[in-house]
Amino acid sequence: AAARHMMRSRSGYGRIINISSVSGVFGNPGQANYAASKAGMIGMTKSLAREVASRGITANSIAPGFIKTPMTDVLNEKQTEEIAKMIPAQRFGEPGDIAAAALYLASEEAGYVTGQTLHVNGGMAMI
Repeated sequence: AAARHMMRSRSGYGRIINISSVSGVFGNPGQANYAASKAGMIGMTKSLAREVASRGITANSIAPGFIKTPMTDVLNEKQTEEIAKMIPAQRFGEPGDIAAAALYLASEEAGYVTGQTLHVNGGMAMI
């Protein structure tokens, strides 16, 4: 729906930013459904980018790693420590880290960036 509105406006400018996950790239035991949906989001973003690029619209996705959110609040202290050890930055990200990535992708400076997945994960997944 957003792409249709942007194409109709004929402004030559538009930004589509989807949220995926590191799980959509690498998978995660016990989360086949979640990983599949997030991998699908990456594929959809790439296809959409090809469809709308000629109209000045970019389509990208952000693939967060472990971010401090209600989704990670359910982890106990031991789990949190073990996960942090797998992250080169040795910590979980903050919601603001994802917001900063979205802000960049929404900016005019990102006008030549399309069909990409920006991995925001403290180095956990270096692709």
